[in-house]
Amino acid sequence: MNRFWSLIFFAVPILAVITFAMANWGVAPFEHLWFGKSLSKSGETIDLLFNSLHILSAIILLGTGLAIGWCMWKFDHRHQTNTKAAYFSHNTKLEIVWTIIPALILFGLAFAQMGAWAENKMDRPTMEVGGETVFVPPTILVKAKQFGWEFYYPGRDGKIETQDDLYIENSMVVPTGTEVVLQLESRDVIHSFFVAELRLKQDIVPGMTQFAWFRAESTGDFKILCTELCGWGHYKMIANLKIVSPAEYQEWLAKLEQGYYAKTDQ
Repeated sequence: MNRFWSLIFFAVPILAVITFAMANWGVAPFEHLWFGKSLSKSGETIDLLFNSLHILSAIILLGTGLAIGWCMWKFDHRHQTNTKAAYFSHNTKLEIVWTIIPALILFGLAFAQMGAWAENKMDRPTMEVGGETVFVPPTILVKAKQFGWEFYYPGRDGKIETQDDLYIENSMVVPTGTEVVLQLESRDVIHSFFVAELRLKQDIVPGMTQFAWFRAESTGDFKILCTELCGWGHYKMIANLKIVSPAEYQEWLAKLEQGYYAKTDQ
């Protein structure tokens, strides 16, 4: 194997790390290949963990690629006076080192992700009612189906799954600065609720009720995607998410109650 291949092993990790850095920092032409700014506070925790994992992976890729390239360059057989390779069965110290270091990295990652997991999957928002701490009730009931989304808002009684629920398809509107709790259910197969800008993803399993929550800090229009292959029409299972001010949200709810919107609002 000639030294040309060692140059490949030098170039690939270097170019990969440069591409990663350009995408992460929004440098053309890779500025659209990375997540945009997170719109929720919990998303910042996920971004920190996500970027830390990528930086760690980049360091490992760079170190491994450069080490392999250096070995291929230095030990090119055509530049060696002794053409017979040295033989040894093992290296105990090296094996201990490359076992301990990955173990420490994995333990570190396990502890580092606990906060993000708890914040997004366990620590459901609470509120005080009559001197007791209770869970914030679901803001919206989301029902996934092949191949669309149904959204149910509480009516005047303030509760979902009652006769006065407000219903709309493929369009979800939420206010800023408010803890939004979603009750997620499936009408048929496994789906997955995903909004990239909120760093929110939750699988929806038939026969089970899952909850997801977020607090949006910015307004805008975004897409809700299904990220679980759910059948031939999976590609078109998209809904609109509109994040508005609290005043605009109340106005939108009033219009929904008056039947201003059609059932399917795409």
